[in-house]
Amino acid sequence: MYLGLDLGTSGVKAMLIDGDQKIIGSANGALDVSRPRSGWSEQEPSHWIRATEEAVAGLKAKHPKELAAVKGIGLSGQMHGATLLDANDKVLRPCILWNDTRSYVEAAALDSDPRFRKLTGNIVFPGFTAPKLAWVAKHEPEIFAKVGKVLLPKDYLRLWLTGEHISEMSDSAGTAWLDTGKRKWSSELLAVTGLDEKQMPHLIEGTEQGGTLRSELAGKWGMSESVVVAGGAGDNAASACGMGTVSDGAAFVSLGTSGVLFAANAAYLPKPESAVHAFCHALPDTWHQMGVILSATDALNWHSGVTGKSAADLTTELGETLKAPSGATFLPYLSGERTPHNDAVIRGAFIGLEHESSRVVLTQAVLEGVSFAIRDNLEALRSAGTDISRVTAIGGGSRSRYWLASIATTLGVPVDLPADGDFGAAFGAARLGLIAATGADPVAVCTPPKTAGTIEPVAALSGAYEDAYKRYRALYPAIKSLQR
Repeated sequence: MYLGLDLGTSGVKAMLIDGDQKIIGSANGALDVSRPRSGWSEQEPSHWIRATEEAVAGLKAKHPKELAAVKGIGLSGQMHGATLLDANDKVLRPCILWNDTRSYVEAAALDSDPRFRKLTGNIVFPGFTAPKLAWVAKHEPEIFAKVGKVLLPKDYLRLWLTGEHISEMSDSAGTAWLDTGKRKWSSELLAVTGLDEKQMPHLIEGTEQGGTLRSELAGKWGMSESVVVAGGAGDNAASACGMGTVSDGAAFVSLGTSGVLFAANAAYLPKPESAVHAFCHALPDTWHQMGVILSATDALNWHSGVTGKSAADLTTELGETLKAPSGATFLPYLSGERTPHNDAVIRGAFIGLEHESSRVVLTQAVLEGVSFAIRDNLEALRSAGTDISRVTAIGGGSRSRYWLASIATTLGVPVDLPADGDFGAAFGAARLGLIAATGADPVAVCTPPKTAGTIEPVAALSGAYEDAYKRYRALYPAIKSLQR
């Protein structure tokens, strides 16, 4: 048996698979996000441990024998979070999360240093870890002075699980401290932010062994003390392992809290000016590109909160037959935007409202706005040298066929639906646990799921969607000017 632990923004998911990669069971532990100021997003690392214990306890209640047979654990997690520990591994402050944009001034200052784009292959985005440390150094110098280790969220879980300070390539590529082509920390870039390699975790590949389970937890969970913990992956690379998106040109679209258009690459292909992320993959000697929007299902959940209707009810009201865009346009920049704008202070907007703009019309505009933002990502990927001929859909938003039809028509490519099952980050993490524990061939393990169906672009609406997308694109500079 193999256990995958995925530390997300809204919860921790624990998944058990057997040696044939059949899913035995899964359980969750809930998390909340603290937003003490506009643009801020934080979580207490102790809450991650509580949620993990809750998720594992849920598995143990239903599958005690299978949990006891676990040989390997894989980790996945939200990327970029700055988890600051002192010399005794005590947490110094709440973790600053991936969608926190407070450090946009520091990010711009680091990005103006040409060494960052040259070595990391990426723009220094405000959500990345390095500018967060620069912000702490400036605004909380007493905390910065005590920093003994900087860990990413999933690697704080690893510390709790194993007692080891270890990270891996895919997650570390999102810090702005990794030499992405050489797959190692850059002492030069760390020094710019007042840090050195002693304050960073040891680096391994996602498929390698990254410690063994502490005896205390092994006893509590009924496991052997020889359970291996894999290097693991950042959430998107883990999802790619779960989806089998590991071969050159394979791609998926993820509709989670954020939205991601992800393409696997056999070589390192940086083009930072496109705002496309060029990161290490979780498998050795592989890389990937992705475009990222900060609000996907988050935008629909916001709309749900405003209207008082559940997200499922809102999408059900639309039906399953795709409609032509109305005159209402939604810009989903609720907490800024990454690809392609790299704009931490832009905010969302509804444009073109009229008396006839009902709740259904606004819901349609929200889904279209996210679809158009993902189209922005596709155009950015194309400019970075990667074209996509089809995608597989994952994430909570992929349950809406209407939304997927909107995305297929907006992108002009088929959207495949995986067969019944959960092939997301927790499954990918469990696969990495299997590889680390058994030494199995990563490519042979990380195969794609069967396709249950395909949603084709609606040709009759392609012109209307193209016109609406052009209108959407034209609104960004106008909204940016108004909000400055």
